[in-house]
Order: sequence, then C-alpha cells, then structure tokens
Amino acid sequence: MKTFAQMTAEELRRERDEARAAVDAFASRGLKLNMTRGVPSTAQLDLSGAMQGLVTDKTGYLSENGTDCRTYGLPDGLPELRAIFAELLEVPASQVVAWGNSSLNLMFDMLSQCITQGTTQGGPWGKQGEVKFLCPSPGYDRHFSVTEYFGVTMIPVAMTPTGPDMDEVERLVSGDHSIKGMWCVPKYSNPQGVTYSDETVRRLARMPAADDFRIFWDNAYFLHDLADQTDALLNILPEAAAAGHPDRVFQFAATAKITYAGAGVAFFASSEANVAALKKRLTMQSICPDKVNQLRHARFFGSAAGVLEHMQGHRAILAPKFQAVLDALDTLDGSGIVEFTRPHGGYFVSVDVPDGCAKRVVALCAEGGVALTGAGATYPYGKDPRDRNIRIAPTFPPVDELKLAMELFVACVRLAAAEKQLTMDN
Repeated sequence: MKTFAQMTAEELRRERDEARAAVDAFASRGLKLNMTRGVPSTAQLDLSGAMQGLVTDKTGYLSENGTDCRTYGLPDGLPELRAIFAELLEVPASQVVAWGNSSLNLMFDMLSQCITQGTTQGGPWGKQGEVKFLCPSPGYDRHFSVTEYFGVTMIPVAMTPTGPDMDEVERLVSGDHSIKGMWCVPKYSNPQGVTYSDETVRRLARMPAADDFRIFWDNAYFLHDLADQTDALLNILPEAAAAGHPDRVFQFAATAKITYAGAGVAFFASSEANVAALKKRLTMQSICPDKVNQLRHARFFGSAAGVLEHMQGHRAILAPKFQAVLDALDTLDGSGIVEFTRPHGGYFVSVDVPDGCAKRVVALCAEGGVALTGAGATYPYGKDPRDRNIRIAPTFPPVDELKLAMELFVACVRLAAAEKQLTMDN
C-alpha cells in the first residue's frame, strides 16, 4: 500500500472522492450512534443483576461485625468490603476508605480540601499563590475539568509508552514548588491504555517536589484486563513511603465500571495519616456512607477472588468490541495516516490522525451519524496543540453497531487525510 504522502495528486483526489461518497452514504442512512463516553453496556450491567436480592429483610442487614447497615456508623465504610479491595489494591485495610458511589467525587473533594484546608505537610494551597497541576496528555478530560473548575493552572506533560515523560516531570517539580499535584491514570490509562513502568512509578515516588505535593493516582482500570497478556503495575504506596514521602499519593478506585455506574462504591487508599485526615473530614461532611449498598457489594463478591471472577464476564463482553475497533484501524495500516494503541485493558483506544485533522474527522463522523468524544478533550483546556488525538470508546455499542461506526470512522480519516495532503501538495 502506498502511503498518502507517496500518492499522486490524481490518486489523492480519487481517494478523497471515494471517502466522501462513503461518508455521504452513511449520512443517508440516518444512523444515531453515540461513542462519546466510556460507559458500561447493558450486557455489562446485567452481570451484577443478582446483587439486588442480596440485602433484604430475609437475608438481613447486619455486617460481619454486627453493625446494622441501615443506620449510622462505620464512617470509613464496611470492613468486609474494605478488606476485599484492600487485597486487590495491595494495601492494608486500615489504609482504605470505602465511601460513596463516585471516585470522581472523592477526587473533587480531595482537591477542594487541599486548596482550602491544606495537607498533612502544609497549609491551604489557595493561600500560597498560584496553584499548578501536571497533566499527562493525552489524558482524562474529567480530571482536567475538575482542575479548571478550581482555577488551578494545568501544565501538559507528554505521555510515553512507559507513562508520563519523567525527565520533564522531574524538571518541572524540582524547580517550581507552586506545582502542587499531578493527575495519573497509572494502569490502562485514559485514553492510550498505557501502564506505567516500574521505573516510572519509582521516579514518581522518590522525585524531589514540594513537601505538600500530591499525586492523584486514579486507578480506575486496574481490574479491567482485556487480553491474556495483562499488565502489571508496581504498588506506588510502599515505594513512596520508602522514599520518605509516605503522604505523597492519594489513590482512588471504584466499582462504577464493575457493578453499577450510578450505584457503585468508591475507594480511597493512602497513608495512615492521610486516611485519618479524610475520616475526620467525612464524619463532619456526611456521618457515614451508604452501607446497605456496600453490604450488597460485599455479599455479591464474597472475596477478592470473586471480584476477579466477575471481571472475566466483563472481559468476555468487551474483548470482541476492542477487536472490532482494531480490525477496522488495521485496514489503514501502511497508509501513514494513523497511529493507534493496542491496549491490554481499560476502556479506550487512542488514535492519532494527521496533524490538524482530528476536529475534521470528528465533524465528518457526526455528519455520518456517529458522535465521538470531542477533538481536544484529551488535553487541558480542550486544546490539542496538534489537533490529532481522538479517543475511541468501544464499550457501549453492540458489536454490529460498533463495526458500522468504525467503517464510517475509517472513511472519515481517509477523507480528512486526503484533503490535508492535497492542501500540502498544492
């Protein structure tokens, strides 16, 4: 196959016209397919249906320690559920809090508290002048939205196949103590599916930074394997403690994409000091979490092994969808117009199209009836400096609809790339 750069003007015009006709044909079909967010499909949600009947008058409402889950108490969450996820996260149960249904809400609260109340190592960030955050990019748009909401200055840092560019991260944090934090999705990152290498984790744990610098370690996909070849992630908490920074890391996880997105359980894991500070705040903020929901989850899973077995059901549903995306993208292999990831887990496939073409591709897909995540969303302030990254979210549509969407996507990439190459050649 010739690359687009090798094609003659006549060949490029033919490619453009064929792709334009394909897009127009899709538009005439009246498709309405939504791939804007990485949300669980109905089939995935159905995997947890049995959970609903596990907490009733007949089965009882008592936790293993005898607490009636319908009333107040256990401000750090149900002990048996904390124990299950402590094992999965490889931390002591005393360093895990099980709280509401949203890890994003916990992250929002933790950032707010750092700005207004400070950390175990210092006073309120908001009283120290400008607050800055490092944002590995491409990254998670909701992280960026939360940071922007609080008026925190975001500094993009390039992602590499082993995680954030650590030379750049270390250079930035060592010379600027107004940099107070960093977002990380360390396993199967959003959107590229990168898992941080052991060396990256160790460098994050030991690097010189402000005493009150915090890593927001959003371990959202640590259980979401898709392939036989799974990635291993080094546990950052003991690494940070050994490096003399035990309070540096706030770790977050949730069952939102494991059980029910709107009725899951969120977890916070950190040092004993950070957990104690959070528990003190939570007793003032809400008294206790929804322990009835936590009891449902604990009974449904039964153990850490039960969680892992449950995740095999998710893999069986999702793996064919990711394969459908990769099969479609493989048709462009050798064209020189795309680069894309082949993640071993997570919820997304990241695609880079020619510079200056991402917005065009997303707009063309919308013409054909497929809504994608907006171009630029994977960068702070919604500004992709090269206008090339597109996040594909394969999880929600059925496989047959996904194949249609990807057929359209490929046509849109071909059209945008041919247009761009013709412009460059003239």
